Amino acid sequence: MNVAELAKKNPLEMLFHWAKEKPNAPFLHQPIDGDWHVFTWSQVADQVASMATALRTIGLKDGDCVAISGKNTAQWFMADLAISMAGLVSVGLYPKQSKEHISFILEHSEAKAIFLGPMPDMQDFLDSVPTGTKLISMPYDDVPVQEYQWDTLVAENKAMSESDYKTPETDTLMTLVYTSGTTGNPKGVMITFGNMMFAARGLMMALPPQGEEHFFSYLPLAHAFERGAVELTSLYFGGQVHFLEDITKLAEQLKQVAPTRFFGVPLVYSRIQSGILKKMPQKKLDRLLGIPIIGNIVRKKILAGVGLQRARMCFAGAAPSPIPMLEWFEKLGVTIYQGYGMTENSIYATSGRPGQNRIGAVGKEMPDANMKISSDGEILFKHPAVMKGYYKQPDKTEETFTEDGYLRTGDRGYVDPDGYLFITGRVKDIFKTLKGKYVAPAPIEGALSKNEDIDQLCFIGTGLKQPIMVATLTPEARRKPKADVEKGIVADMEEVNQKLEPHEQIAKVVILKDDWTIDNGMMTPTMKVKRNEIEKRFLPLIEKESLIRNKIAWEA
Repeated sequence: MNVAELAKKNPLEMLFHWAKEKPNAPFLHQPIDGDWHVFTWSQVADQVASMATALRTIGLKDGDCVAISGKNTAQWFMADLAISMAGLVSVGLYPKQSKEHISFILEHSEAKAIFLGPMPDMQDFLDSVPTGTKLISMPYDDVPVQEYQWDTLVAENKAMSESDYKTPETDTLMTLVYTSGTTGNPKGVMITFGNMMFAARGLMMALPPQGEEHFFSYLPLAHAFERGAVELTSLYFGGQVHFLEDITKLAEQLKQVAPTRFFGVPLVYSRIQSGILKKMPQKKLDRLLGIPIIGNIVRKKILAGVGLQRARMCFAGAAPSPIPMLEWFEKLGVTIYQGYGMTENSIYATSGRPGQNRIGAVGKEMPDANMKISSDGEILFKHPAVMKGYYKQPDKTEETFTEDGYLRTGDRGYVDPDGYLFITGRVKDIFKTLKGKYVAPAPIEGALSKNEDIDQLCFIGTGLKQPIMVATLTPEARRKPKADVEKGIVADMEEVNQKLEPHEQIAKVVILKDDWTIDNGMMTPTMKVKRNEIEKRFLPLIEKESLIRNKIAWEA
């Protein structure tokens, strides 16, 4: 079946296509206590069809919203597909999402039921569920048994036949993806079946499957990136998906899975890099890689050791990747393709790809993505994968589109003569210092990120005479003498400052003790730094240090 024919099928129809083509082939691999449980294509199709019947049996009606919670699991995939087959709308919820946001999303979407999956903060989640919401517990020991149970519903309900399944129109709402947001309440992005189908078609054209594909699912499925890059892609490619059992097992299970396509945020690649350097210091690595024949043996051994030996393509997104890190992986023979997209355009925008990649850029325009740069430098898109709008927020929807129908991304950028897109910052992501001058932090953060001792950073200046960079260190840098770390950071800071206007220059770098994580509230579920939260939490320290002239400060 060629791309044009596949593009006519929606994700659910692709499930049944593969269930007929290769019914006994493995599709989903679910680890439980370290053992991998395998679901074939036909088994997944059967459970999806039975659960679709069950959802109608318990009283859900066309267009009702059904939420899916918990960590990435095989049942998360199956629930999403069953919701579609039943004529309902799925709503993904992040693990470790704030109680306020959970309550808001469930009430705003008027979710009638929730698939309850394994999660670390179960009681907090249950306390956030509105009274009267139907709960369906997934079959895991750490999920409290609810009124409805996955295995029981599947066993007691006859599978919905394909003939009973009503193929939706392309503009029918398929899912609500609530943006995690760094401020305010999340917005419900309306994604249709047509949005998904167009994105899948373009993906197959630009980055077609290469033999049997294996995916490792560990980034939140509630986010459009993981839904598109792993769930949607596996359905159209007929690939296998392996789920992460627990974040503490990431390194171990990545090695077991050895995906053929690997997706990560820059922080994940940084952790992989740190793990390698912990076992083999940089000087030794450089020396071995420079030796003919032995260098290739070392590369293969290192990649096998982290689970990237089969990776034909590695992608990074969600935040800018430090150029030194990209160059470091290149020396190991791993090209990390940066991509760009947002929930509002179904993550269908630009991507690097084999033969078309440039370090520092976020790739070239995807097929028929119809991108342009506005007169004030904003990146715009207009294509069939762009959202239907924000759920129940017509005013916000109107603000997000230009008069001629282009989606405003809120990002500034430029396209070089060869067609590569470079992002230079956010349209509104600026702050004003006490001098009354505006500063765009993103380019300055990107410039200082070349320092290999810095792990995370955030440029802050609201209410200050001169902006200050707040940073955390890599695990390797934490073990180095402070004087060595300071010397390198100061040298790089001075080099960056030489290219900045006086009001933009970094006054000092404040080094914090602890990393910024989702757990401590410093990052969104998609691992974006919450600038406003860092400003609020460390304001006393920042204000105090702004009065002292030294160039480096360490949190006590």
